Amino acid sequence: MDTNQTTNVDNPKRRKSWTLIATGVFIFLFIAYGVYWLVALRFEVSTDDAYVSGVQSPVVAQTSGKVIQVNYINTDLVKAGDILIVLDDTDAKLAYQQAKDELANTVRQTQVLYIEADEYAAKIKSDQISLLQATQDYNRRYALGRKDDISIEELQHAKQTMELAQLQVDIATQQYLSNQVLLHGVGLANHPAVKQAADNVRQAWVTLQRTTIRSPITGYVARSNVEVGTQVSSESQLMVIVPQQPIWIDANFKETQLQDIRIGQPVSVVSDIYGDEVTYSGKVIGINMGTGSAFSLLPAQNATGNWIKVVQRLPVRVELDPQQVEKYPLRIGLSTTVTIDTHDQNGPVLASTQRTQPFYESQALVLNQQDVNQMISDIITQNTYRVPAEQ
Repeated sequence: MDTNQTTNVDNPKRRKSWTLIATGVFIFLFIAYGVYWLVALRFEVSTDDAYVSGVQSPVVAQTSGKVIQVNYINTDLVKAGDILIVLDDTDAKLAYQQAKDELANTVRQTQVLYIEADEYAAKIKSDQISLLQATQDYNRRYALGRKDDISIEELQHAKQTMELAQLQVDIATQQYLSNQVLLHGVGLANHPAVKQAADNVRQAWVTLQRTTIRSPITGYVARSNVEVGTQVSSESQLMVIVPQQPIWIDANFKETQLQDIRIGQPVSVVSDIYGDEVTYSGKVIGINMGTGSAFSLLPAQNATGNWIKVVQRLPVRVELDPQQVEKYPLRIGLSTTVTIDTHDQNGPVLASTQRTQPFYESQALVLNQQDVNQMISDIITQNTYRVPAEQ
């Protein structure tokens, strides 16, 4: 038998062997995939409709004025309390000085009420002495009148003098009481007129401080839309400060994928910016109470005649590992792919406990009024010539 005949005989056998091997490999892969699906894949839900979200702290003007200084622009790092923008403070300084002058004037005018109180009290005593003298004179003349030692006219004059003295006591008493109504038993520093003038000083001081616009948090400047020379008004949004953390993912899962999702389930996140090289670890911390369309400015009117069913999506919030975010920073709005492991379904669908701590807070914009309060106290003291005791 020659070589060609031997090769022709072996070819069918080889083809059959390779066919069996390939079939076996495909069967093995199919079974392996089936096992993997039963063990892992069927417990995973995934979506690429997921985006990075985070805190966006707006910087808002709290008073009106013209911008004379801009210290930071987009992408700059700022610390909480840093001066971002300075407004022209000419008008604010003038209003502050006027408020201080008005407080000094109010203290002086109000102090007159306390001086008058002593005057009225002294006048009551003086008029009471006069009344006592007039009463004694009348009694003596009345006794003499019964003996006809004095004329009826003189007795009548003595009686009128006594009655007039009584009226003077009544008038002085009413003046004293009217004065006490204005004082109402408080000292000079606590008098309503003085307190109102002091509050006006504080308000003017606060307005002056707000001509210096500070950063509410530590983060990066974004969406800056202010330039030197811009006239801003109260409530004008000037820029946004975005901190590096906290950062989370809002993953928009289809409503058909939500059946097995529970709070606390582990999550893996891959961002488009880093690709498969970085996989973030996270967990489900909440499921939104409504779809995006339900909360939109113009909600869909599904009761209309022309209606087409559209599968809705519900935002699921995913918390990321802060250490990973620190090492591989993310930016708000970046696209990600989110995969949730739904093996453990013991967690709740809705949160059953309330948050006990603020989600995010900053004291950088809280003004310390210690200096202005001391200034107010000094103004009251400097313009007080007689400090009345608290009554």
